[in-house]
Amino acid sequence: MDLEKFNQISKNRGLENKKFLQRLSAKDPRKVDRVFHATHTAVFEEMNCLACANCCKTTSPIFYSTDIERVAKALRMKPGDFMEKYLRMDEDKDYVLKSSPCPFLDAENYCSVYEDRPKACREYPHTDRKRIVKVMDLTYRNTLVCPAVLEMVERLKKLPGL
Repeated sequence: MDLEKFNQISKNRGLENKKFLQRLSAKDPRKVDRVFHATHTAVFEEMNCLACANCCKTTSPIFYSTDIERVAKALRMKPGDFMEKYLRMDEDKDYVLKSSPCPFLDAENYCSVYEDRPKACREYPHTDRKRIVKVMDLTYRNTLVCPAVLEMVERLKKLPGL
């Protein structure tokens, strides 16, 4: 995965993709879900997240209290110690990682806490959720992080009637 090339393409298409996704948010939510979910499935049959891991290298998930407890337990740490070592509170008052890339990402792009990873990591890139029209701003932001999301949007733009 050539992340430099991806970053350039995603930025160049950013405004066009943002406008496209904003238009989609006004469409029938069931239809948008159907085409998004089908495209999500097709793209992830072709793409391997382990070849990229850009999400883990550049962004942080939100850690909710259940995530903090679960990951801390997996690391055999007390939740307070885990928070002190790995997390900070962001401007939205959410707990996020202090640093990137993610400290749990190894050299082969595997997650050392994969079975216990935060909910946000489990659901990323959120393109298979119901009522995706409600998260088009997030989907747009993810076109700038995830090559699979960018590919989904590029395919969707070519569909007649969308």
